[in-house]
Amino acid sequence: MQVESIQAGQPRTLGNPASADPLDAAWTSAIWKEPVEGRVSAGAEGLTGDTQVYKKGHGGPERALLWYPLEHYQEWRAEWGQRDIGPGGFGENVTVSGLREQSVCVGDLFQVGELRVEVSGPREPCMNLVRRFRRPEAIERVVATDRSGWYVRVLNEGWLEKGLPITLLDRPYPQWTIDRAARVKRTRNPDEAALLASCPALLADWRAKLGARR
Repeated sequence: MQVESIQAGQPRTLGNPASADPLDAAWTSAIWKEPVEGRVSAGAEGLTGDTQVYKKGHGGPERALLWYPLEHYQEWRAEWGQRDIGPGGFGENVTVSGLREQSVCVGDLFQVGELRVEVSGPREPCMNLVRRFRRPEAIERVVATDRSGWYVRVLNEGWLEKGLPITLLDRPYPQWTIDRAARVKRTRNPDEAALLASCPALLADWRAKLGARR
């Protein structure tokens, strides 16, 4: 398990304001990430040099960094035939290897260089992925394949660097893998929703929404 690449992004405005087609209409996003070479600092609010346009569901201490598995890109390239899809393409700050949604759990505590991070929950795909790849089915395919990525909280300020090993320090909630948590949120089973809502490490807004289903 290691850090394969690190990315940060600033807002870009693309598209045609006069277009009625959602794929061509004007939109502003920081989903376009650029590689960061060498050491870069990170803290509770995320990675230095990175920002988000839409704060709802992005950024902040609960979603300080987005992690995404390197292995997924080979699968996307095979499925979509887009050879240029690679690290940072899904808007992640940290591209990792050796971890997947089926093996990472809400509440997992990892050491990466100087940083300790805590997994807070799945990434929910949004319309920006559709626009980014010009694939109307992008959200549906991310959900169907469980290739979502996940968010982490940064528990202390420190630095990150490509090539750093990732060490699992603790796994207090092994029952709540990222893929299972995402499915519970989607399927709306009230009993499972209540169980997931009781996980103190879960994203606070998810806990509130799931708790309201009781």
